[in-house]
Amino acid sequence: MAIRGLLRVGEVCVRVFDIDDARRHYGERMGLIETYQGDPDKLYYKVADEHDWYSLVLQKAEAPGVEYFAFRTYEDAEIDHFAAALTEYGLAVEHVEPGVYPKSGRRIRFTLPSGHVMHIYADKEKIGNGMPTRNPGTIPDEGYIRGFRCVRLDHVLLGGPNIVENRDIFTGIFGFTVSEELVTQGDETRLAVFLSCSNKPHDVAFILQPDGSRFHHVSFLLDSVNDLFHAGDLIGKYEIPVDVSVNRHGVTRGATIYFFDPSGNRNEVFTGGYVHYPDTPTLTWDTSQLGKATFSQDNMPRESFLNVLT
Repeated sequence: MAIRGLLRVGEVCVRVFDIDDARRHYGERMGLIETYQGDPDKLYYKVADEHDWYSLVLQKAEAPGVEYFAFRTYEDAEIDHFAAALTEYGLAVEHVEPGVYPKSGRRIRFTLPSGHVMHIYADKEKIGNGMPTRNPGTIPDEGYIRGFRCVRLDHVLLGGPNIVENRDIFTGIFGFTVSEELVTQGDETRLAVFLSCSNKPHDVAFILQPDGSRFHHVSFLLDSVNDLFHAGDLIGKYEIPVDVSVNRHGVTRGATIYFFDPSGNRNEVFTGGYVHYPDTPTLTWDTSQLGKATFSQDNMPRESFLNVLT
């Protein structure tokens, strides 16, 4: 598949109570790479196999949650195309000059029907993945990959109302496909939609919530289930609060651990899942199989997993 248009979630800004606590969790424990600070109330991180300067922004705030998320698009001209399409749809689009966000080119900023602030950008300065681009080898120097051994930022799951409208924007304007859905048995109300712009089971997902702009989790990719167990060992060692220990999703078929940062924001480490193509049929789960859809190894629905968001 020739991937053009929106490529991936390139940036997520998460609100935290305390910068030092956040640095200890994301940097020292998880092993993400701090690349930039700038303002004293913000930290910038990349994950080991990412080339851009940063993908995770931690912003000091009075309440946890997500400040914004941003997708990287393939080329700069597409920013204007998406701005025009979103304006025609009825969303207010703000154009942001280069440099307003560190190391980043121009971008657009708008609010989705679910209440989430989303950005689209095409350019961000590169810092590399610890290996040269000519004769790179297979692994960087010892110590570059550490902590949980995260490979890259993988996806975000966000909560709010009007998720069907969000779905229509992502499919109709951005060209995503709906990989999976969760619906209520009987009236078919959509409780969650999983959307892909790549070969991954999902790049972004939305879960129905009464309040807008809620944050369920940010997910970091691992190479293998062995790395998942290694991350689990470190989560136990450092007594990081756990939401769901090692399990496997029915939706996406990925292996997972969910845990919380010191501000109460949910994180995930994730590996596996199936290969998705645009012609793959949408997989639909209903609430008669809610346990299997969410956690297929024990088939146990967890109320907190669906309703605890920041």
